[in-house]
Amino acid sequence: MNEDLKLNLKKYPDPLLRKKSGMIKEITPEIENLAKDMLLIMEKEAGIGISAPQVGISKRIIAVKTEIGPQVFINPKITKMSPETEIAEEGCLSFPGLFLKIKRAKTIELETFSLKGEKLIIGAKDLLARVFQHEIDHLDGILFIDRVGFWQRLKVKIRIK
Repeated sequence: MNEDLKLNLKKYPDPLLRKKSGMIKEITPEIENLAKDMLLIMEKEAGIGISAPQVGISKRIIAVKTEIGPQVFINPKITKMSPETEIAEEGCLSFPGLFLKIKRAKTIELETFSLKGEKLIIGAKDLLARVFQHEIDHLDGILFIDRVGFWQRLKVKIRIK
């Protein structure tokens, strides 16, 4: 891991998890190092997705395990969501041991950029669509506990304290 960044996984209720992330205007060596570190942390924590806010950096970058392996996405933006939804259990590296049933769009389309600066349009369905939605929520300061009802959220907050 890049020792200069000294990144570590942020856990709820860290206020950085609630901060809206800024756009990445240029892919610099620092962004490339951030991407490498995020991939290492995701692997170490056995996650299938991670966002920069989860490692304390308020930038619009996520890493996701896809069918072709772990990939990094810069400034991802969901452009289409299917009206068809699905409720499934989700976990989050920032909430160790907590799993909640969350309703999400079954299929999505997103625009993003690769680490090489190439514009990509990606279609995703099922688990991959869910992971993208979860990680992009993090970029907007939205946590998966925000996607459950009031009483369940209250139970979660009591359990976490």
